[in-house]
Amino acid sequence: MGMTKNFKAAKDQVPETLLALEDAIPMVQKVKFAKFDETVELALRLGVDPKHADQMVRGTVVLPHGLGKSKKVLAIAGSDKHKEAEEAGADVVAGEEIVEKIQGGWMDFEAVVATPDMMRSVGKLGKVLGPRGLMPNPKTGTVTFEIGKAVKEIKAGKVEFRVDKAGVIHAPIGRVSFSSENLIENANALVSSVVKAKPSAAKGKYLKSLTVSSTMGPGVKVDTAASEGA
Repeated sequence: MGMTKNFKAAKDQVPETLLALEDAIPMVQKVKFAKFDETVELALRLGVDPKHADQMVRGTVVLPHGLGKSKKVLAIAGSDKHKEAEEAGADVVAGEEIVEKIQGGWMDFEAVVATPDMMRSVGKLGKVLGPRGLMPNPKTGTVTFEIGKAVKEIKAGKVEFRVDKAGVIHAPIGRVSFSSENLIENANALVSSVVKAKPSAAKGKYLKSLTVSSTMGPGVKVDTAASEGA
């Protein structure tokens, strides 16, 4: 794959050595060349084998400075909970009648929360919502009677993370236009949540490597020594 001139020029400015997170993030911002406000993403390579259920790493973190745009939230709830969801800032509030609309192809939302009594109907959407990572799940706090709290957390910048087959977690931490301080604080919040989620079955070095990049930019390698003990 030929590197674009811009990408190569950006990559040439990135040192081969490992940088502290505090230096890696400003570096990503400095070498950006895309014309849009890119997302900044962390990739954490973990010393786990996700094929084993007891080494699965997943969880959520509310980033202190959010993600720069709030997600469009659909709340599927019993009518007694509609007002609570609306007041918390849900963009669309509906009952089980919305299930048919989604089956018909309506997808104008970026996150879904549901009350447990709706899950019998919402369960039918597994094939549609599952592959897109939108299926409500009690483990991630998106199936709950505390619907207002769930909506507020997503609006505030709650990020779900889960390790992929290769043992890597990819998660957004904000946008290139954020201040470096805010991105660094968001990154630290994510890293410490991932460290807290370390499965007891994981042996050896847990945080193997950490790379930070923007959507189009080159990866900047981060020294994980400081984060491992976080």
